Amino acid sequence: MKVFLNLGWFFRQEKKSYISGIILLMLVAVLQLVPPKIIGIVADHINEGTMTKGILVQWVLVLVAVGVSMYVLRYYWRIRIFGSAVKLSKILRNRLYQHFTRMSPSFYQKNRIGDLMAHATNDLSAIQQTAGAGVLTLVDSLSTGGFVIIAMAFTISWKLTLICLLPMPFMVMLTSWFGSMLHKSFYKAQEAFSSLNDKTQESITGIKVIKTFGQEKEDIEDFRKQSEDVVQKNIVVAKIDSLYDPTISIIVGISFFLSIAFGAKYVLNGELTIGELISFTTYLGLLVWPMLAFGWLFNIVERGRASYDRVAALLNEKIEITDSEAAVDVVSYGDIQYKIDEFTYPGELRPILKDVFISLAAGETLGIVGKTGSGKTTLLKLLIREFEGYKGDILFGGEKLSKYKLESLREAIGYVPQDHFLFSATVAENIAFTNPSATENEVMRAAKLANIHEDILQFTEGYQTIVGERGVSLSGGQKQRISIARALLMNPEVLVLDDSLSAVDAKTEEAILTSLRENREGKTTIITSHRLSAIQHANLIIVMDEGSIIEKGTHDELMHSDGWYKEMYLRQQLEELVEHGGH
Repeated sequence: MKVFLNLGWFFRQEKKSYISGIILLMLVAVLQLVPPKIIGIVADHINEGTMTKGILVQWVLVLVAVGVSMYVLRYYWRIRIFGSAVKLSKILRNRLYQHFTRMSPSFYQKNRIGDLMAHATNDLSAIQQTAGAGVLTLVDSLSTGGFVIIAMAFTISWKLTLICLLPMPFMVMLTSWFGSMLHKSFYKAQEAFSSLNDKTQESITGIKVIKTFGQEKEDIEDFRKQSEDVVQKNIVVAKIDSLYDPTISIIVGISFFLSIAFGAKYVLNGELTIGELISFTTYLGLLVWPMLAFGWLFNIVERGRASYDRVAALLNEKIEITDSEAAVDVVSYGDIQYKIDEFTYPGELRPILKDVFISLAAGETLGIVGKTGSGKTTLLKLLIREFEGYKGDILFGGEKLSKYKLESLREAIGYVPQDHFLFSATVAENIAFTNPSATENEVMRAAKLANIHEDILQFTEGYQTIVGERGVSLSGGQKQRISIARALLMNPEVLVLDDSLSAVDAKTEEAILTSLRENREGKTTIITSHRLSAIQHANLIIVMDEGSIIEKGTHDELMHSDGWYKEMYLRQQLEELVEHGGH
């Protein structure tokens, strides 16, 4: 029952609903005691030959009144208890979603998307069941069972009641044992479902790659194996679950046998009337539900506890990047300075950045080049505070990044990452994502700056064209330019293009860069690229290698230094010349 203690914060929050629901539920339990008593009274009247039409009508009317009352009370307790359980699911789902949005990239490196989705669906459903059906079965089994036992003992025979309850301790021990096994098995079943969920999400996202390499059969077989694993683990849960009803039925059967055997003896001895024995066995029938509910309760509670443990573990994950107490809520502006002695990714041993010192005046353009894995993207991620924990400082406007609130810092930086993500919405909605209140003209202006306006006009529905999930209907270059337009719509103080022109041709690249120079005067731009033509106009160019700066200067200065930059620039010029037939 530990899960009920864990959910104590919610029960206190919704105490009015739960208290009123429980009171109504207990009233129903009391009213259930009336029909068996009436049946016994009527049976004795018939047996004694004293039954009259008036007496029969009287008791029938009482039964009708009790039935109507129970109908109304059951309606309202369901609204109170089950309605509150739905609120719990909403609260936990909102908490999870907010938690996900605040977590750093390292969190998503450790946790798979499909697994996170399973937590927000299956696990929350199991927890909701605990707060709804779990509370119902707990209260109903205790109240109904308690009231029935009291009625049996005090209105009929305490001796017969005691005899019939002798098998009950065995039921408690067995159901407790089943519950312990069920908790472990259900936890494993939920983990298997999470893995299957993750496999499905990953395969659907990468369906193009699977088809391109002809791996459909292998992928289907992998899915079949994981699906079979889910089935097998849930069968184990079902086998344990299936032990409850037969066990309880045996216990109830023994109780019925004892009641008939000893009850008949008491009737013959004159200690009970035949009507009282009928009422007693009817009451005993009412005990079947509390006993079954008790077994069902263990099932619900153990499922809920396993799921709550999984969700709680996620919510307890520490948020790595947070605002300091002294953080200010202003849009940053000014020079950018990197003074990094060393930075190592969490869980890694080798530093990814070493001795990086850069000073970029406001309004200037910084070009960053280097081999793959040299640390270019890492520099940018540190600027937008996706990661921290470096030795040294990064200053923006003369202040450390931690002085600014995360929201304010990121409002000042328009970041276009390497992996362009588009939502399954219209082109206009994707561009306006950073500023949903933007006018149609503002959206079109951003698209023109990114040199994608003419392409959009050729789409079936123009700016209202649905791009498909993750932009599946667009080319790589079109997705890049829509992502750039999205960042430009922010009109940020700092525009960061992380190899965001790799999928466009040289002519389009030059048109975009010219547009940026003409329309972003006085604002800072940072560009990383493998194509040196994209950064040769920069005020400052740095060359990265194995996390360190090996060259620094303007294009002309680097061309006179006979280093990596000059060699790579000349090679790319030669390749471009060859592509154009030597002209």
